Amino acid sequence: MQVDHLLRLDRLDLSLVWGEEVLLGQEIGGVTATDLEDPARFLQPGEIVLSGLVWWGREDGAVKADRFVSALREARAVALLAGEETHGEVPDELVTACRRHRIALLAVPAHTTFRAITEAVYLRQWGELSRRPTDHFALPENVRVDLDRALERGAPAAELLDRAFAFLGVPECHLLTGSGRTVARTATAPELPAPRAAEALRGRQGATVRIDADDTVFDSWHLYVPEDGQVPPRILAEIAELLGRHRRRQEQQRAARKQAHEELVKRVNAGHGEVHGLEDALRACGLPVAATYTVVVAALASTEAPGAAAALAEALGHQKVAAFALSARPEGEAVAVLAHEPGLDLDVRARLAEVWPLVHACLPAAALHAGVSDPAGNPAELAGALAQARYALAGARATAPATARVAGLADLADLETLLAGIPSHVRGVYVDTVLGPLLQADQGSRAMLLETLKVFLDHNCSWARTADALHLHVNTVHYRIERIEGLTGRDLSRLDHRLDVRAALMCS
Repeated sequence: MQVDHLLRLDRLDLSLVWGEEVLLGQEIGGVTATDLEDPARFLQPGEIVLSGLVWWGREDGAVKADRFVSALREARAVALLAGEETHGEVPDELVTACRRHRIALLAVPAHTTFRAITEAVYLRQWGELSRRPTDHFALPENVRVDLDRALERGAPAAELLDRAFAFLGVPECHLLTGSGRTVARTATAPELPAPRAAEALRGRQGATVRIDADDTVFDSWHLYVPEDGQVPPRILAEIAELLGRHRRRQEQQRAARKQAHEELVKRVNAGHGEVHGLEDALRACGLPVAATYTVVVAALASTEAPGAAAALAEALGHQKVAAFALSARPEGEAVAVLAHEPGLDLDVRARLAEVWPLVHACLPAAALHAGVSDPAGNPAELAGALAQARYALAGARATAPATARVAGLADLADLETLLAGIPSHVRGVYVDTVLGPLLQADQGSRAMLLETLKVFLDHNCSWARTADALHLHVNTVHYRIERIEGLTGRDLSRLDHRLDVRAALMCS
């Protein structure tokens, strides 16, 4: 299948933005969907690259576009298919970069899914293979028949790998996620710690093939063979296709449990209801009723970057000691309820913190945060645990807004992080109550008085140090503070009144 064949498929409704005839005539060897700023580590020669352009922004747009497209050129990708949904159009800077690096550029309208494009490519490729004599398959016929049977009976991924590579002497091979979690490995492959596995995927040694499935950057699968040339590329591609079918079956099974997970999280989120109802919801999710529970809430800072649920599921997938139910909330949160053995000293926050940077590295442009509750001893305490996790999440966002962090209640160690968990409308009412008259002063006076108040509190209410910091006479500081006290009704010589005003400034 060639690049220009995609433009002839009316159901995809793709349009050519830029591309010379020789570029459009290139053969498509595979498909990768990515929104990483630098996707090179996941690309293979001959692939088309699908991107929703979440990584692009107006600021430094030309630099980001050039970095992204140059990575495609270095990986010998044959075309970029850019989604129009995120920005409403394909940015001019991206067009310029594709011209410079000679990468064909096609626009994907908002109503066309990346999955439809992926299926169109692979259906065409495998349709062509099925019409050829069987000796055109790279895998021997007996191996393909054996794998199809194993797949039909629901064999796990590790068994499929061993069966697929058996006729080659079972070379070392790992099935990895982008964060380095090992999904499966052949019997001869050593264990790979997650950091080393993630680094291996980013490196240039060995062969890596991305498994085609309806996934995200957080939970995508990659077939990794450490030694270059040990397995022919066509064999890897055919095994990857089989694993893609296995993955899609898993997703169908997971979708069947989705409603039960949503019902449990809905009941916990409601904050009230019969304990028996919660117990029934736990059983429906396959979670024990007699257990210790931990609630985790995760969110991505960027509303344009979906996938908080996938990111949290991937992070929890690294943990082997707790079963969990997980559901995405309408407000963009992902909520997980973990069940572990009563009395088990399981520090969920510490365990998540170990793998959180690996998960965040899959989409570094979007800050990823999580809040973890203290252990809950029974189902009745789950609502309180959810409230704790949300408080901790707000604290993580307040202390590390532009990066990634996992926080627990023990991290609420100061007034600022404590206040961050209070709903914004409540904080707004508090600010109006404490500072309202001051905030209603005319603009010039308001700015001057607020600056004086902040500096005065920062210098422990020292008149002399405040005057030095503001380059004012100490009498002027006295005058301004007296005005502030008169407007707010607070006596700043009193510790409790100082705390009131300090908290209001933090909430504003």
